[in-house]
Amino acid sequence: MKSKLDKALSLVALGVIGVLQSAQAAPVYEVVNIEDYDLKGTLDGTRIGYALGVNGNDELVGVAKGKKKLTTSDAESDIIDLEDGITETETITYSITTAIVANNYAFVAAQNGAAGAWVPTFESISGTTNPVDTSATNSVDTFYYGINDAGIKVGSMTAPQKTADNTATENDAEDLWYYRDFEFRGVAMDGNVEIPLPPPYTQYVSEDDKTVELGGWSSASAVNNSNLVVGYASTGISSYGATRVDYCLSDDNTLPLDVCVQREQYPTSTGSRNIQYQTRAYVWQIENAEAIGTELPLGLTPASDSTLTFTAQALGVSDTGVVAGRSHVYRNGNTNRLRQDAAYWMKDTDGNYQYHWIPMGDSIYSSVAYDVNDDGIVVGSYSSYIQGYLRDKFFYFDINNPDAGYVTPNDFATSLTDLSSKPKDINNKGQVVGYIDTTYDKEKRRPKAGFLYEKSSGEFSNLNDLLTCGSKGFEQDSEGNWARHKVELQDGSGKTLSYEASIQIAEAASINEDGTIVGTALVRKPSYQLDDNGNIVLGDNGLPLFELSGSGDPVTNYVPRMVVLKPASNGSTACTVNDSSETGNYERKGAASFAWLFALPLLWLRRRAR
Repeated sequence: MKSKLDKALSLVALGVIGVLQSAQAAPVYEVVNIEDYDLKGTLDGTRIGYALGVNGNDELVGVAKGKKKLTTSDAESDIIDLEDGITETETITYSITTAIVANNYAFVAAQNGAAGAWVPTFESISGTTNPVDTSATNSVDTFYYGINDAGIKVGSMTAPQKTADNTATENDAEDLWYYRDFEFRGVAMDGNVEIPLPPPYTQYVSEDDKTVELGGWSSASAVNNSNLVVGYASTGISSYGATRVDYCLSDDNTLPLDVCVQREQYPTSTGSRNIQYQTRAYVWQIENAEAIGTELPLGLTPASDSTLTFTAQALGVSDTGVVAGRSHVYRNGNTNRLRQDAAYWMKDTDGNYQYHWIPMGDSIYSSVAYDVNDDGIVVGSYSSYIQGYLRDKFFYFDINNPDAGYVTPNDFATSLTDLSSKPKDINNKGQVVGYIDTTYDKEKRRPKAGFLYEKSSGEFSNLNDLLTCGSKGFEQDSEGNWARHKVELQDGSGKTLSYEASIQIAEAASINEDGTIVGTALVRKPSYQLDDNGNIVLGDNGLPLFELSGSGDPVTNYVPRMVVLKPASNGSTACTVNDSSETGNYERKGAASFAWLFALPLLWLRRRAR
C-alpha cells in the first residue's frame, strides 16, 4: 500500500501532464506602492514593515516594527531619526527588572486611503501611541493579521505594563518590578471600536483554592465576511506550568506574586516558557460589537491522567464557514504516533463544529493548513525529509474529494524538488500565494521569494519573474535601455556616495479576488557605522557615517518592507533584464508574517530602550 506521500507524488505526475496540456502565461504584475524607487512600506518612524492581509476593497493590514529612535555617539542625550540606512538588530530582552518597551505597531493602508494610495497608516489599539512620537514609550505590542470586506481587522496585543515597588535592593534610587496582566490577547477592531477576543482560561486555582490571575493567551488570525473570527485560545494550564504557579504561591518565593508569575511566563534562555497553556483552535462570532467564542474540537481525546500539553490552532476561514488550521492528533488512532497535522473544521447538520484530519503518511513529520477557499480547497504545507534534509512542501487538499488525498504541486521543475515552500492564502479563483526557496544550497540558509500558483493550470511562478522592470528598481534611459536606479546620498565624510536600488519580493501573504497581492519585499539600504556601544557614528558635518567596502562604496543590506502588487495594464511585459545582484536573503522570524502562529509559546519581540 502506498503512503500518502507516495500517493501525492503520483498525483503530481498527473499534474505535470495537465500543465503541459493547458499551460498559459502567468499575469504580469507591478508594484504599486513605489515612491522614488523605494517602497512606501512601513510606518514613519519605524524600520520594517510587513503586509499580512488584504480584502476585496483593496484595503490591507500589517505590522511595523523597529522604532527608529537611535542614539549618536556624540552625545548621550542626542536622539536622531534617520530615513536612510539600517542598523544592526537590537537585542531582545525579557526582564522583570527592566521597563517593557514595545516595538510592534499595527497599521492599515488602502488604494483609496485618506493619507494617500497605499500609505501605511498607524492605528492605535489599547492606547498605543504613534511611533513618530519619540517622547512616548509604548509597552503594548499590537498586531494585525486579517481584514474582511466590511473593514473589521483582527490580530492580537499585549497587556500594558504595570509596576510594583522593588524593596529587595538597597540602592538609594527607587527600583521597580515590571509585569503585565497577559502576554497576548486576541482583538478585533470595527472602526474605532475595540472588541476583545478573550480566552476561556485566564485564572489558576490551586488545590487549596487560592486564585492566581494568569491572563492566559489568545490570538486571531483571520476573519471572513460573516464576521467569523478564527484563531486560538488557552483552555487550561500545562502540568509543569501549574507546578511553577504553585511555586509562586509557596513560601519559597520571595517575589510579589504577580511578578513571580510574569517571570515564569517570559521565555527562558532556551526559548521555552515555564508557564504554558493547553491551547485549542477557537472561533469568535462578532455581533453588535461583541464576540461570542466557541472552542473547536481537538484532533484527539486526551487520557484522563495525561500530563501532556496539546495544541490546536485555527489559521484560515472561508466565507462558507470552513476553518483551516492544525491540531495534535494520534495518526490513525495510534497513540504511539502523536503528531501535529493539518486539519479543518466544519459544522455538521446540528450546527456543531466537527474536526477533520487531513491524512498524512508515516514519512511526514508534521503538517499545517493555512487557508481554505469557498470551493473547499485547503492549502498548507508538510515537513518531510527530502534528499536527507527536512523540508517544507506546499500542498492542497479538496475537502469535497478527501479520498484523493493531498496534492503536492511541482514548483520550478517538472518533478518534485527539495525547495521548501509554504502557501499563505488562496482565493476563489484557485490562485495561491506564499514563499519558496530560490537556491538548492544544502548547508547554507536559502533565500526566499514570493510565489504565485495557478491551480487551474498548475503554473508555479516566482513573483519576481512576473514584475515589470520599473517594479524591480530599474529605470529606462532615453534609448530605452534599462539599468538599476542609482541612489545618491551624502556621507558623514562629506562625500556623495551611491548604490543601486533593488526591490525583491520575499513573501506573498494574501491575495484577493481581483489578484491584488500583498506581502513583504526586500529593499536595499546602506548600513551605518556603529561604535562599540551600538551608537551611530557621525561625521564632522553632522551626518552619519556609512559602512564602506574596500572600494569605497556603501555596504548595503536588505530590509523588509510592505509591498503591494497588482496585475499590470494590458501591454505590459515582465522584466527580462539579466541582473546578477539579486542576492537578498529574507529570514522569516520574529513578527514577520505568520511566524507567530507556528511556535507556541509566542515569542513576540520586545526590545530594551537604549
